[in-house]
Amino acid sequence: MTSRVAATRLRAADIPYPLLVGALGALSAILFLVSLVVGYVPLDPVAAVSDIIAGRDSVGALVMVELRLPRALLGLMVGFSLGATGAALQGLLRNPLADPGVIGVSGAAALGAVIAFYSGLAGFLSIGLALGGLAGAGLATALLLLLARQGAGTTALILSGVAIGSLAGALTALALNLSPSPYAVMEVVFWLMGSLADRSLDHVLLAAPLMAVGWILLLGAGRALDGLSLGEETARSLGFDVMRLRLRIVVASAFAIGSAVAVAGAIGFVGLVVPHVLRPLVGHQPGPLVLVSGLGGAVLTLAADILVRVLPTHPELKLGVVTAIIGAPFLFSLLWRMRREMD
Repeated sequence: MTSRVAATRLRAADIPYPLLVGALGALSAILFLVSLVVGYVPLDPVAAVSDIIAGRDSVGALVMVELRLPRALLGLMVGFSLGATGAALQGLLRNPLADPGVIGVSGAAALGAVIAFYSGLAGFLSIGLALGGLAGAGLATALLLLLARQGAGTTALILSGVAIGSLAGALTALALNLSPSPYAVMEVVFWLMGSLADRSLDHVLLAAPLMAVGWILLLGAGRALDGLSLGEETARSLGFDVMRLRLRIVVASAFAIGSAVAVAGAIGFVGLVVPHVLRPLVGHQPGPLVLVSGLGGAVLTLAADILVRVLPTHPELKLGVVTAIIGAPFLFSLLWRMRREMD
């Protein structure tokens, strides 16, 4: 049994890494273009692009710029953030069940958005919900950084993240329970389900710099994650600062996931499913997996968002619902496989 698993890993690792990255990048680019074309409103993409270049405010040009382009860009950005963060956290914790929600930032971002909605900020600004989400994520990050600077270990940081997420979830439920308007509750619940619909370029411009900071920090931690996979003592002997690595991953996750939740709501399972699917293709190395999982997350998010637009359902299914439907059976199969390997 052990030799067969080892042989499988060796065969998977034989796939050239540049080829894998190029294939996933090309697939994400193709899905990005498909996302620009697919929608409820029929659209001639060639005519729309021609109108955009010529500066003509045609219906096709407005639909492309105001609706399709922000949605496709956010699909790429949010998916990359979820996939890369999931891979990095699983490498940091050496736990295949870790996902971006484990540090509590996503729950805090959702709470911040709910507070922005009830305070009226969302009514004054088109990006009010996103700003509230970023504020909530920032507060959660500050608490985690305070613990990290005090020398808390990985377990303490994760427990703190779980506590922050649980508290944020409880306060969000309290806000919904006390809401005087059922329509307000419905709107917040729909937002919390996660979606890329009705987003604008303002949301893209707000989230892109913050996500970019998170991506740079995550991609730069690859070698340290590879060293940590051999154990903390071995990583230290190789010259890696484990405490600094924890701090780096927490900050990177906060930037990437906090901004993703702020503009798109809660989209689950991408950061859990994608690293597991792609891990054998990189020889089970956590470092190279970060970039590959980011691209895989973009592919899955774009594909799921295209799916919700082509399904004949009205109103449109929420993206978070679709990813949960895809991810939950995968999680069960993962747990079943882990149980069989332990027997």
